[in-house]
Amino acid sequence: MTRDPGLEELLREELGDRPGLTEKSMFGGRAFLLNGNLLCGARSDGMLIRLGRSNDGWALALPGVIQMLSGERIMQGWVRATAEVYGDDALRRRLLDGALAYVESLPGK
Repeated sequence: MTRDPGLEELLREELGDRPGLTEKSMFGGRAFLLNGNLLCGARSDGMLIRLGRSNDGWALALPGVIQMLSGERIMQGWVRATAEVYGDDALRRRLLDGALAYVESLPGK
């Protein structure tokens, strides 16, 4: 996988200068962490979003959103959104809001 600088910039703009937000290279792309917990990511194959176990059903019902896989292993609570989804401001915001709600509920690392 390769990085997607355009998606990375979209996520930076959307997430702003939120306290506790950091970035690092992971999963063949760029990961965004909040208080040390993975929040979302940008790769050439889409936007990765962490919604938490049993919190991803609504997102998976959206066209262009699929379950995140690591090899053949399903990553429970993680979804991947295509460019058509993350390119839509309202859908991107909804996914990020879901991720923020989940990750903000976790203890910091």
